[in-house]
Amino acid sequence: MYVPQGRFVIKAVVFRGPCKNKINVQIDGTIVAPADYRALGNTGNWILFIKVNRVTIIGGTLDARGANFWNCRKSGKNCPEGARSITFKWVNRLKVSGLTSINSQAAHLVINRCNNVMVRNVRLNAPDQSPNTDGIHIQTSTGVTITGTTIKTGDDCVSIGPGTRNLWMERIQCGPGHGISIGSLGKDANEEGVQNITLINSAFTGSDNGLRIKAWARLTNSFVRNIVYQNIQMRNVKNPIIIDQNYCPNNRCPHQTSGVKITGVTYKNVQGTSASQVAVTFDCSPTRPCTGIKLHDVKLSYLNREARSTCKNSGGTTSGISMPNSCLKK
Repeated sequence: MYVPQGRFVIKAVVFRGPCKNKINVQIDGTIVAPADYRALGNTGNWILFIKVNRVTIIGGTLDARGANFWNCRKSGKNCPEGARSITFKWVNRLKVSGLTSINSQAAHLVINRCNNVMVRNVRLNAPDQSPNTDGIHIQTSTGVTITGTTIKTGDDCVSIGPGTRNLWMERIQCGPGHGISIGSLGKDANEEGVQNITLINSAFTGSDNGLRIKAWARLTNSFVRNIVYQNIQMRNVKNPIIIDQNYCPNNRCPHQTSGVKITGVTYKNVQGTSASQVAVTFDCSPTRPCTGIKLHDVKLSYLNREARSTCKNSGGTTSGISMPNSCLKK
């Protein structure tokens, strides 16, 4: 499939498998959503690939023209749910390279129930006040690699949902946005966990969060384990390192404690500046405390002064540089 240079308006489209041959999509132009956001608003997805294997998408720009939709959401009016710009569901052996997505109504790129995925040199851009415009959302997927990607958006740069395993991320530029987030987890009682997640050689600039793990204060059997953050640069980030097991948007939560078990999280060579005095927050569950947290060469400052850390129900070890001073229990 070939999209030549130029601008081409399309409504919601579904590419549904199975297909016998591999699918190659070369985009040299710009694919544009209809001007009226309601044309996509209740479809859920603008461009959807489902049950199609061996898909390669190269180049091009997706412009979802989401500004009027965001304005509707901000006004409190009765608005449609919004469409994700491009979604892959039950797709194996997927490659996305050189794609640009701008002004998404909701998430830019969704990877759901996929295996063996490579996302490379992708640019995702929406204003920092655009609601729910996650850059890349991943869930129930295994063997995903994201590299050389720049994300500026109004929600999580990368959100990592239940059932994500063996995710490798490197050379990610995040900000503005809400950081790279594992979760939210534990909203449902029976929920898959997240494991084997690595982020290296990446930078956050002006984001609300940096390295975030968030879990609902609810009973659940979910878990987070074997997470590595290494060689990370922070530039004026509000919460550079944060684990929040009392995640409660809109304050509509039962008075419970989180059942998500968080263990084996390593922060190695995380340096830079915090936009708030508390640069490291571990707010873990009293019934299932965080264990096995490792801090090695963490150096974060606040307005050229010493930053602070705060810990609840969290244990682990500290080595090398420790700024701010660690509050982990051994």
